[in-house]
Amino acid sequence: MAQIRPFSDEYEEYRRDESRTCGEADSISFPASEQEVRDVLAEFHADGVPVTVQGARTGLAAGAVPHGGHVMSLGRMNRYLGMRQGDDGTFYLSMEPGVVLSELRKNLASKSLAHDGWDDASLASLAAFESAPEQFFPTDPTEASACMGGIVACNASGARSYKYGPARPHVTALHVALADGDLLVLRRGERFADGRTLRLVTESGRELKLDLPTYQMPRTKNASGYYAADGMDAIDLFIGACGTLGVITRIEVALMPAPAVVWGVSCFFATEEAALDFAEKARPALACAAAIEFFDAGALDILRRQREQSTAFSALPKLADDAAVCVYVELDCESEEQATEQLYRLGDVLTEAGGDESSTWVARTEVDRERLIFFRHAVPESVNMLIDQRRRTEPTITKLGSDMSVPDERLHDVFALYRRTLAEAGLESAAWGHIGNNHIHVNVLPRDAADFRAGGELFAGWAAEATRMGGAVSAEHGVGKIKAGFLATMYGPDHIAESARLKAELDPKGQLGRGNLFGEDVLEAAMADVARGRAQKRGE
Repeated sequence: MAQIRPFSDEYEEYRRDESRTCGEADSISFPASEQEVRDVLAEFHADGVPVTVQGARTGLAAGAVPHGGHVMSLGRMNRYLGMRQGDDGTFYLSMEPGVVLSELRKNLASKSLAHDGWDDASLASLAAFESAPEQFFPTDPTEASACMGGIVACNASGARSYKYGPARPHVTALHVALADGDLLVLRRGERFADGRTLRLVTESGRELKLDLPTYQMPRTKNASGYYAADGMDAIDLFIGACGTLGVITRIEVALMPAPAVVWGVSCFFATEEAALDFAEKARPALACAAAIEFFDAGALDILRRQREQSTAFSALPKLADDAAVCVYVELDCESEEQATEQLYRLGDVLTEAGGDESSTWVARTEVDRERLIFFRHAVPESVNMLIDQRRRTEPTITKLGSDMSVPDERLHDVFALYRRTLAEAGLESAAWGHIGNNHIHVNVLPRDAADFRAGGELFAGWAAEATRMGGAVSAEHGVGKIKAGFLATMYGPDHIAESARLKAELDPKGQLGRGNLFGEDVLEAAMADVARGRAQKRGE
């Protein structure tokens, strides 16, 4: 079994994640195999010790921040476990949850997958993979140092989710260790719910009957709470569950052929209204758009300052003085002829929306695309640097970043809400994100504790309004601990109670991901309900 170590100052970094939220723990382990994960869980199950699972700790919702008890870090579980090829030629890669996204990308591009211990069937598929056109995994959260286990646990997405969707549709199999160390083996297409009732069988032969929440999920980009739908595939329940139902110990994903031609186009506008109009018109006009991204005036001004003040950002392209808003479009095409046709079509939409083709940046080469990727990633990095500087004098503040989405027809409405309420509160902000999915990260940049409180109140109001618009309170970051109150706003107390009872059926002592999704009172009530139900079945 993996060594269980007392939590000490040596492990200080494991108290926090990218949300800048800190927690507490009594012990920590670094399992290196599925069996070691199961052994650690079994060790803590009898006493009901909380267990928080961590990967790279890149999350923004505090899902990996410990809530007492034990921290289980899966970073050492970073092996590729095998490969198969489907009848249609699709390659499926199996791996441990600690595989880092950036390494996966490099290994796929260079066709250099470590394959120690693979069986003969996997090695045959690997040989076919090596001779096939380049394959890729399309999910692309901004933080490429994220682990695959975390990506699956919060159903992460990123810029290219406009075309390829979030992680969920690309995940084809999972191993999930339950709180007592028992194991579920799930393969997409093999087991489905009967309405909202899901029956599963663990590796030990234990039968589970799960009542799924009865809410209707919004018809928008959504990573808010448990996936629940009539007749759903069992695997989807555990994708995006924020580590609350089990520990993901093995992942299989479907790969896709990499696009032959990728061009990036940055379009600039004098007004936000023109940028919104362009995004709405571009969606039906562009068949090859993989990403449609947005940067507001606040974000562009931060980049201008960074370029002037920091040598680390001197490679940023120079922005024109009259560039107030930017919309970036990535075109993933089958040929340069198709890319050229799409570029001309984009130009027509740009002109119609009031943009200027002459000020547009077009990146056709790898070097040019890397500059634009640097441009996109420099925005959140710069904001984090700004907040870290302010925390030196005001340590109670953190960045406040929204993660809400709305249906297509409410894009202008939600922007009007953001602008009006930010102005009324007098708060500094910068916004960027996935406008193709009506999913913008509005970041409040508090200058002091009063700003921080006001920003939190603003976000609570936005959660209610986004819900009324038919949207989601978390579109890609997951709920974790920070957004548990927003989840209650979105689904209401009765549906939250249903979700908590579902967790208690799989995790009767409430050990896994304690503090994620549910407040203590809600979880304790659900655990008591489930315990009473089990006692009644036994005739006690």
